[in-house]
Amino acid sequence: MRLVGGVVRDLLAGRTIADIDLATPEPPEEVMERLRTHGVHVVATGLQHGTVTAVLDGASYEITTLRRDVETDGRHAVVRWTQDWQQDAQRRDFTINAMSVDQAGILYDYFAGQADLAAGHVRFVGHAARRIEEDALRILRFFRFYGRYGQGQPDQQAMQAITSGVDLLDGLSVERVWMELRRILTGPNVAVLLPYMEQTGVLAHILPEGTTLPRCARLLEYGAPACALLRLAGLSCNAPVVVRRLKCSRADVGVVDALSKPAPIPEVGMTDDGLRRLLAEESYDVLAGRIWLHQAEQIRTDAQNQAFAQLRQRLHGLERPVFPIAGRDVVAMGVPAGPEVGRIMGQVRQWWLAGGCRAGAEACRAQIKQQLGVKAVQS
Repeated sequence: MRLVGGVVRDLLAGRTIADIDLATPEPPEEVMERLRTHGVHVVATGLQHGTVTAVLDGASYEITTLRRDVETDGRHAVVRWTQDWQQDAQRRDFTINAMSVDQAGILYDYFAGQADLAAGHVRFVGHAARRIEEDALRILRFFRFYGRYGQGQPDQQAMQAITSGVDLLDGLSVERVWMELRRILTGPNVAVLLPYMEQTGVLAHILPEGTTLPRCARLLEYGAPACALLRLAGLSCNAPVVVRRLKCSRADVGVVDALSKPAPIPEVGMTDDGLRRLLAEESYDVLAGRIWLHQAEQIRTDAQNQAFAQLRQRLHGLERPVFPIAGRDVVAMGVPAGPEVGRIMGQVRQWWLAGGCRAGAEACRAQIKQQLGVKAVQS
């Protein structure tokens, strides 16, 4: 059994280890039997791909049987077990991900991955075009890994293969595309990656609604947080349509809709009362996101950027106002449950907002009485 893939790469790079993956020549059924014999809890997480998960002291370890590809279609692969470690490494995407280490600490590096890692060279194992034909998601994975480990110009063979094979992206499920795009957008060196993704035609395929690279570049330059949805809203010409096409979660769709909808934006020079009114309607994160997007709409001076930063700081320092009464307060004053309760609540809420959301429950209940008094006089 050996450590394989990302754990070896990150150990060599001196980076934090996220997951520990192992490989073995034994078939998965035998692996499961051996683990259970030693009292280790095991889960059959992907038997068709030869993967089981061992759970030991609360930690999970994926163990995969050595494989070779029998058939690939750009999305899925039919595999067979093998005893050949190099054959298994041959089917991996990049040289920096194809290394393994045995229990004695010996490094097995069949494709010069260690040298590539040291040089910041993200390179496909073997023929780049063939690796992409096997799984088109490797196009997006190339940019993700280049952003994290690459230095200098990207590998030219890889760039040519991506440009030639970019149409293969159309065969991927939207869920897989979003999974990788999200990681790209939250990773390092996004401003470097995006022009290369545009140059190869990748952006046009995964974001056919259109992109605004200059706005996104300013968003990154000005220091916006590494939020995938915010960066997508800055990059896409129509982010609400994108998140629905990519079948993002309901929560993600809601965030993008809130960021993108035509709504009041906190402005430099706005009073605290004005900011409180906006906070009563939207969360801080949404309002701060709108500020970032508004800031990125054009080139800003240092003084302007500082003013936007101070605005976000002021906004963050305010407690989010909560309307202090509910419909039961109106009903308690003798109004039957129904549309009239909603009408009165709406009027009192508008009064509360106009006052900078400062009025407490007693003042709001007094306003209800005033509304009822006005109605009685009118009757």
